[in-house]
Amino acid sequence: MKNLIVLVLLFAVQPIFAQIDRSKKPAAAPAKEFKIGDYEKFTLKNGLTVIVVENHKVPRVAFSLIVDRDPVREGNKAGYVSLAGQIMRNGTATRSKAQLDEEVDFIGASLSTSATSIFGSSLTKHQDKLLDLFTDVLYNPAFSEEELDKLKKQTLSGLKANQDDPESIASNVEAKLLYGSDHPYGEILLEEQVESITIEDLKSYYNTYFKPNISYLAIVGDITPKEAKKIVKKRFGAWERGEVPEVSYAVPVAPEENVVALVNRSNSVQTVLDISYPIDLKPGTPNFIQARVMNQMLGGSSSGRLFKNIRGDKGYTYGAYSSISSDPLVGSFNAGASVRTEVTDSAVHEFLYEMKTISTEQVPDFELQLAKNVIIGGFGRALERPQTIASFAINTERYSLPEDYYSSYVKNIQGVSGEDVLAIAKKFIKPENAYIIAVGKASEIEAGLSKFGEVKYLDMYGEEVDPALLKIPDGLTADMVIARYIEAIGGAEALGKIENVQIQMTVETMGQKLEGIQIQAQGMKSKMEVSMGGMVVMSSTTDGTDAAVSQMGNKVPLQDAQKEEQIISSSLFSEFYLEESGADLKLEGVESIEGEDAYNVSVTLPQGGTYNMFFSVESDLKLKTSKVLDTPQGQMTQALTFTDYQEVAGVKFPHQQTQSVGPQQVKMGINSIKVNQDLPEDTFKVN
Repeated sequence: MKNLIVLVLLFAVQPIFAQIDRSKKPAAAPAKEFKIGDYEKFTLKNGLTVIVVENHKVPRVAFSLIVDRDPVREGNKAGYVSLAGQIMRNGTATRSKAQLDEEVDFIGASLSTSATSIFGSSLTKHQDKLLDLFTDVLYNPAFSEEELDKLKKQTLSGLKANQDDPESIASNVEAKLLYGSDHPYGEILLEEQVESITIEDLKSYYNTYFKPNISYLAIVGDITPKEAKKIVKKRFGAWERGEVPEVSYAVPVAPEENVVALVNRSNSVQTVLDISYPIDLKPGTPNFIQARVMNQMLGGSSSGRLFKNIRGDKGYTYGAYSSISSDPLVGSFNAGASVRTEVTDSAVHEFLYEMKTISTEQVPDFELQLAKNVIIGGFGRALERPQTIASFAINTERYSLPEDYYSSYVKNIQGVSGEDVLAIAKKFIKPENAYIIAVGKASEIEAGLSKFGEVKYLDMYGEEVDPALLKIPDGLTADMVIARYIEAIGGAEALGKIENVQIQMTVETMGQKLEGIQIQAQGMKSKMEVSMGGMVVMSSTTDGTDAAVSQMGNKVPLQDAQKEEQIISSSLFSEFYLEESGADLKLEGVESIEGEDAYNVSVTLPQGGTYNMFFSVESDLKLKTSKVLDTPQGQMTQALTFTDYQEVAGVKFPHQQTQSVGPQQVKMGINSIKVNQDLPEDTFKVN
């Protein structure tokens, strides 16, 4: 009987399924409405604008303070504005950074600062304690010399790593080209500028700009407007207003025709491409909504045309994207990817093709709807964060947006038509008025790039350089460059008299100081140990035929190619052994290293290992070695720089070395160098 009932039910519902026409796509559902939340606004006597967004779903409250100042041109102190924002969180007149961290953690809160903001969030029951900390940071930053030194060291470490990061180089060049040095968006951070920053610079910035009459305070969460008004008057009512300078800048424009900006990195195996130009796109305008949809279709995600073409169809890269940004001063368009060297010009052609297509042909409806769906989905997820609600409320006031701008955002996205996309693309997509920035191996990509516009050679900071200076002099070979280096450090005869070298050094990494000892001997023998508190944390040994590496007492497995590279690169005056080992040497070109022109010699070992050495054009000394590593985070450059050459026993040794892998940096300062010491027989025993 039960089976019979099931059969009857199946037959009963069959006609319902038969009525569905699966050849037709279902109509799009109405745009989902998102409840943004109304807000109340009031202004204190000191000019502080306060925005309250009431939300009692969870017992949390967030305070977001924004300082709405004009962009600051920093000049020869570039970086001080950012450091001023960071140091505010690093201690107050009554609390050290450690005490701040402890008190914030104790109540499960968050507290952060920047050059134009302070943000704090906690459970509602802890809001009084949170505001104690919040206002202490706002009113009483300590501006400690010790904390400034730490921040400067971190900044300098990042700058050092960026010198080997082609994407950071492209970003520098883009800023310089799009905005120029006289615009705050075009300033590039340099080491000497960071070194010159003082506590007085940071205090001056804070005292000038942290004023209530140019600030907004958004309060979002489990709080009523009445409660918020009482709290704000108590906590922020005594904050003194002040005069704040207003500055205007010239508005940058796109180039009249395409310009190819080429930065030579002769050891690159791929090219970082960045196609950019400034645009006049203000926040919150109808143009922005349309431009957002248009860019989503062009390159906003993996569903965009750039990704599908340049990665999906052509396989030139792992990902190709574009972005379009609004800004009260000047916005920008950017499109880019990292591509294989041999397809650099082909990739540029495809970028420009897609840019031209979207600005001349109307997009299909199904593609348009897909782009809208992606944007709307991301918008909905963003609403889960209280910071998002706060920024929406503040933006509405800062940019004089319609009160329903964000509550109508989804409806306005859905209202963008194919005609709108075409019109906005014609306005903002300029495939013939762009800076085409390429960071890569100039000798192999220049000819292909020249068909897209005039090629200008730039250094890593966007300064134009004479391409003739980057050419290899006629007749010069890699062997000759190495011979010059050997002569520069003392000559073959002096080097031959040194049987072994024992080097004592101090190793600095991640704020820790360790002790290091390196012993090298003729015959490609070496040993290095780095220890902390008497415990060896890293060691490596080579005996001329074998190599071993250990970390924290654990042996690191090495492949044959890695052993070969370890033996040669760690050996005493390793350049002597390159020819003997059968390495293939090639003079790749000339490029700037730490502001100094250097010959780039690539080394390919018999087992396949590769690295590059850079020798000063002027002094012939070795400035750097580098190697590209494949890591789970992608390709990274491992670099070792050499400075402060001093003579010991007739031979010049570098007394400062810095090793970097991505953002991580290890500094090695030489304390003493002893030569021709009596060494135990088992010094170079490989275990």
